[in-house]
Amino acid sequence: MEFGQPLNSDAVLIQRGTELRGNGPDGKIGNGLPWTARYAVVGLNAIGINDALPDGMNEKGLAGGLLYFAGYAQFQTVPARETKRSINSSQLLTYVLSNFASIEEVKQGLPKVLVNGANVPGFGGPLPIHMTLHDSTGKSLSVEYIKGELTMTDNPTGVFTNNPPFAYHLATAGNYANLSATPPAEMSINGLKLPAVSTGGGMAGLPGDFLSTSRFIRALMFSNSAPTNLTTQQQVGTAFRILGQFDLPPGSIVEPAGSSFGGAGATTTYEITEWSVAADLKNKVYYVQTYHNPDLRSLNFDRLPLDGGQIKVMPLNQQPQITVLQP
Repeated sequence: MEFGQPLNSDAVLIQRGTELRGNGPDGKIGNGLPWTARYAVVGLNAIGINDALPDGMNEKGLAGGLLYFAGYAQFQTVPARETKRSINSSQLLTYVLSNFASIEEVKQGLPKVLVNGANVPGFGGPLPIHMTLHDSTGKSLSVEYIKGELTMTDNPTGVFTNNPPFAYHLATAGNYANLSATPPAEMSINGLKLPAVSTGGGMAGLPGDFLSTSRFIRALMFSNSAPTNLTTQQQVGTAFRILGQFDLPPGSIVEPAGSSFGGAGATTTYEITEWSVAADLKNKVYYVQTYHNPDLRSLNFDRLPLDGGQIKVMPLNQQPQITVLQP
């Protein structure tokens, strides 16, 4: 999660049986679609809004995130008579995780709901997002609202970033088919041997900037070449090592005042990687690292009170634990 304003995120548990209500197209809180959480959900909140998670996972191993999609996101028009079928774009992931157990269920159920682009209280405007989803069978799904229409696309790559639409990322990925974790063959010109001077030659040409199109290619290559024969804890480490390739050093991306990207406000600011998460969809564990504390914290479904009909908030203000080594 990178953003141009502090999100002050905490961990959240939405218990089974929690009564939730969508915000209508007029932006009023709670006058949209009412629903009861069928499944318990954990995730991270933003700016103190606990029923509109930007990232999370449910007890059935369905996980996902809302990613900024400025300039392309255009949500559905909601007639006045359909207000009670409507939720706000900021509530999209919460609705999905609390209602559905799998990608297939999302495909069947999401088209029955209208998603509006009304202003989000506390955010200062509409939330222009698209959504990535992953389930415990290994399936992934892209969910985008473009020109007022819902588009759901199977995503075998499992990779998702920001602008432009997902179809563009897939269409251009083939331009990097030459990239490989395996070193290239030694070059020979008229009998002159020109061996590689370093390891990593197979990834020569990998884009290293912070554009979302470049991040998509890096994530695609790293995840596709990651080993699959490791233990669960080793794979958690692998996930965070991959995520670390996208961390934004403070000052590397400056957002001018009024920019439409990164949640920039009225003054110039810069984006940082506020937090990173990894979801173990088989063992039902959700791991968190924050900018101020790289220690791993986890939300384990088998240790949480999943019933109760309430929203529980757990702060992420723990201080990092530094181990002093001595001979």
